[in-house]
This record gives sequence, C-alpha cells and structure tokens, in this order.
Amino acid sequence: MTVSFGLNFSAGVFFAPAASDYGLDVSALAIAAALSTLLTGAAQPSIGRLLDRSGAKRVLLLGLLFSSSSYLVLSLVTQTWQFVAAYTILGGLGFASSSTLTISTLLGRAYGAQAGPALARAAVGINLGQLLMPWAATTLFEPLGVRGTYAVLGGVAVAVTLVLAYALPADTVSRSSTDTSRESLRGRRRLLVSFAFHAATMYVVVLMLPKHASSLGWSVVDAGRLVAVAALAAGITSAVAGNLLHRGRRPEDLLRLLHLLRAASLGLLVAAEGSVGLVVASVVFGVSSFPIIPLTMAVLSRGLDPNRLGRTLAPVWVTHQLSAASGLAVAALIDSSTGSYRAFFALGLGLAAASVALLPTGNAVPLENQENSNEPSALRNR
Repeated sequence: MTVSFGLNFSAGVFFAPAASDYGLDVSALAIAAALSTLLTGAAQPSIGRLLDRSGAKRVLLLGLLFSSSSYLVLSLVTQTWQFVAAYTILGGLGFASSSTLTISTLLGRAYGAQAGPALARAAVGINLGQLLMPWAATTLFEPLGVRGTYAVLGGVAVAVTLVLAYALPADTVSRSSTDTSRESLRGRRRLLVSFAFHAATMYVVVLMLPKHASSLGWSVVDAGRLVAVAALAAGITSAVAGNLLHRGRRPEDLLRLLHLLRAASLGLLVAAEGSVGLVVASVVFGVSSFPIIPLTMAVLSRGLDPNRLGRTLAPVWVTHQLSAASGLAVAALIDSSTGSYRAFFALGLGLAAASVALLPTGNAVPLENQENSNEPSALRNR
C-alpha cells in the first residue's frame, strides 16, 4: 500500500513542475488524472474476477509493476499525449490492481469478520506512501529535475516490488465452490453512496491541493509537502483507529465522527487564505479522509464469502473510482472557469454533509448475513 498509494497520490506533487519542464498544459494533467481514475474504476470488475481466480498476491505484484513502470516511462516521454497515455494506462491499471480492493480481499480471507483492525493497520501504508513519496519528490526536484525524480522513484518502487514477491505470503483461493452467482451488497447501499461522495472530494484534495497552495503564493516544494502533512495526520489516525477497533469499538461509530471532521476540513479549505489556515485544513483533512477507507471496507465486507470477496466488492470500487473521476473532472472545470478550487471545496462541503446523513444508524450488514457468515455462499443464497 505504501508503494501503490505513494505513487498514485504523489502525482499531484509533479503537476506544477512537470507542466513547466515538459511544456505541458496543466489542464491536460488534470484530465489525465481524471482519465486514470476512470480507468481504475472501470477495471475493478475484471480485477475482482482475477482476485478470486488467481489470488490477491499475483494481482498485487502485477499492479505494483505497472505503477512503477508508469513513473519510469514518464521520465522519458517528450509529448503531451505520451505523458497522458503513460499516466492513464500504466498508472490507472497499476493502481486498480494494487489498491484497496486487492488488500481488502487478501486480509478479508485471512481474518474474516474480524478484518477491521488489520485493515486499519494496513491503511497506515497509504499514509506512509503519501508521507515518503512527496517528501522524496520535492527533495529530488532541485538536484535531479522532474525526469530524474520520476526515474529514481520508479526504480525504487520496482526494487521494493521484487522484494515483496519473496516476502509476501501465498494467497490461497478455494477451488471447491462452483457457485458463480453474484453475492448481494443489499443493506449496504446507503454506506456505498456515502463512500462515493467521500471519493468525489478526496482525490481532488490530494491531487490538487499543491496546485491550490501554489496559486496562493506557496513555493512548489512547500505546496507539495502539504500532502505529506495530511498523510502524517492520517497515518496516526489509522493507527489509533486500528487500536480502537481491536478494543471492540464499532467501525460505524468511528465513521460518523470522521465524516463530520471531513466536512469541517472542506469548510476550512473554502475559508483558508494564509499559511496557518491551509496547514490546519490539511491536518484535519488527513485525519478524517484516508482512515474512512479501511473502516468502510470493514463494514461492507462483514459477513461476505471470503472466496468471493473480489467479485462482490468490485462494484464498491467501481462506484468509488467513477465518483472520484467525476469529482476531478468537475474540479478541473471549476478551476478553469474561476481560477480557483474554492467553489469545488464548497461543493465538497455539501457532499460531506450528505455523507453524514446517509450513514446507517445501526449495523450496515443485514442480520441474516451475520448469522450465516461462516456458511458457504451458495447455502446462504438458498
């Protein structure tokens, strides 16, 4: 998760310097981010089937190689269409294969209904990636340039992936069941919509916050490190959430608190003018945005057949990524029209409030699914 999310979410740090050094249009980079996110979402059903047929480890390693290769190719491109193609295809497919659906499937099979604490601990990897990659990128820009930075980070990611090929445990998939029917997410739809609203704003803030800070007079280096500040806050929160879940706290309770804080962070981004306001907004955003992902997956995956997690959870990530792509497209349109992301942050504040209202007040999983969570999927469906 450190490699996958670090490479994906650090892309925004490169946008301003890449536009300058490569002679690219910043709007083209925003469109590339939207297309990559769209491809990631569209690929999720296929990824889900691969997870159930081939195992999560193989899919994870392939995705990490794709993501790493995208950075290596970006160090060599000379034209806008080449940049967009490498970022969209290699980056989009790589992230689709190595992000939360794959990790949730791996941990869901290992821990079953008790996967919540493990998912929260693993989510710290998201924040480590966002903390380390932007810091490394902004440190390397001056001595190596944008191309050199792309090449170094891509090479390091390939090396880490090769180590993981030996270090990760094998992922076993049961071949005994021939049932191919689709397991239902019935009873989880309100949470699914809330999760979609979360995605619509999260990707925009992660990728475009450095550009927003630059428009307010921040240097490229300082603007890029705002993402690292948010990641540090998120990593601490994910670790605390894992501990609270281990002690018996319900993920639904933590989700409500975090969604409220996320609304507050977007309100701060609307109002922030000076450095202090942006830093505070970044911290609150980090605390409240990324930890929502593992907590939501803990609730959505509860009671589902472990051998079918890939296919069953794939629609969740289709919705998530399509919503994120829509958010990026709307944000790009608003920025090109107004010269600022403030109007989008105000829209995001409304979506965050709607997310809170949509959260289920009780248990998000139908009772019959919990009672029969250890039975084969075919028997539960009958």
